[in-house]
Amino acid sequence: MFVHKITEELSLKLIELRDAERIFELTDQSRSYLREWLPWLDYTVKLEDTKQFIKNCLTGFAENKSLNTVIMYKGEIVGVASFNAINWSNKTVQIGYWLGERYQGNGIMTIVARALTDYALKELALNKAEIRAAVGNKKSRSIPERLGFVNEGCIRQAEWLYDHYVDHIVYGILAEEWKWKIKLSLGRLYFFCDGNLIQVIHGTKIARFIL
Repeated sequence: MFVHKITEELSLKLIELRDAERIFELTDQSRSYLREWLPWLDYTVKLEDTKQFIKNCLTGFAENKSLNTVIMYKGEIVGVASFNAINWSNKTVQIGYWLGERYQGNGIMTIVARALTDYALKELALNKAEIRAAVGNKKSRSIPERLGFVNEGCIRQAEWLYDHYVDHIVYGILAEEWKWKIKLSLGRLYFFCDGNLIQVIHGTKIARFIL
């Protein structure tokens, strides 16, 4: 089973059917919050819907087309982070994520997205990672921006969100760019460099310094 330890408190684990109750509970608790930018909330109204989602995820994993993980924080599932689509021919991957409302503001998703990007471009030897987010979804957009992804443009009316279309910003980073971002890791300390900005990650805490 896929397990990727990021810090002492934070890890990623392949999604499993036994996670269904907790994932559905988390979805239900954060339903109004998540619904603002995620299109599937109205189609996830009972436990069986989450179970079917997990089955689809496991099929994608078995076919080597995707990787869906649960975010484990202090031993508890707090969200989902994924390689939504892996294109082995072009060596690209699309990263997606969501986090329960009560766990926002702890720096969790920035660290998770960094770990997924690092795993894709180093361990899987892919050439490019992408993150897409709605133009108005400032929280989601701040994550690739913080990690040094390049804003590659806007896809107009990219997604139907219940009763209206939303435009998507596409962020991308190449393997050759990423290798200069992560300079050093020592124990639980991670040093992330991007130009004159240095970020130091310890657990789920992030400190930023401008040179």
